[in-house]
Amino acid sequence: MAKNSIIIKSYTKVQEEYTATAVAITPGMLLELTSSGTVQAHSSAEGNSLPMFALEDELQGYGIDTAYGVSTKIQVLIPRRGDIVYALLADGQTAAIGDFLESNGAGALQVHVSETESWENPSAAGSITVPPNPIVGQALEAVDLSDSANLTATGRIQVRII
Repeated sequence: MAKNSIIIKSYTKVQEEYTATAVAITPGMLLELTSSGTVQAHSSAEGNSLPMFALEDELQGYGIDTAYGVSTKIQVLIPRRGDIVYALLADGQTAAIGDFLESNGAGALQVHVSETESWENPSAAGSITVPPNPIVGQALEAVDLSDSANLTATGRIQVRII
C-alpha cells in the first residue's frame, strides 16, 4: 500500500535541516553528510552509512514525489533502530519481507548479499575489506522492481531501521 509520508513510524523524530548539494534530492533517498556540511545521495554502494533520509517538503505543501531543488534546504530524518521509513528501492531489485537492505550508491536501497568468500589459503589471497555497517534496514514488504525502468513512487519500500 502506498504511503504519503516518508516517516511511517518514528519513536524520537530526530529531524534536521541541511542544504542539498548541486543535485536534486528525492524524498525517501538515503543521504550522507559531505565534508562541507551539505547532504547528498549516499554515494558508496554497499558502504558504511548513518541512516539519514530526505523527507517530503511538507512545509511547502509538497508530497513524497516532489524532489527538492538544487542547493535548497531540505528536511532530513535521522531514524533510530526500530523506526520505519518509506525509502526508495533501486531499479531492478526484488526485495522479500525480511531481506536486509543496503545503499546502492545512488541514494536508493538494494538487497544486501552476504559475503561468502572461501579460500584454501587465505594468507595467499590477500585481504578483503568488509564495511562494518553496510546494512541500513530490513524490508517489511515484498517489492518487485525487476522490470522497472526508473525510480518512481512505486519504487518505494517500507524499511525497519537496523
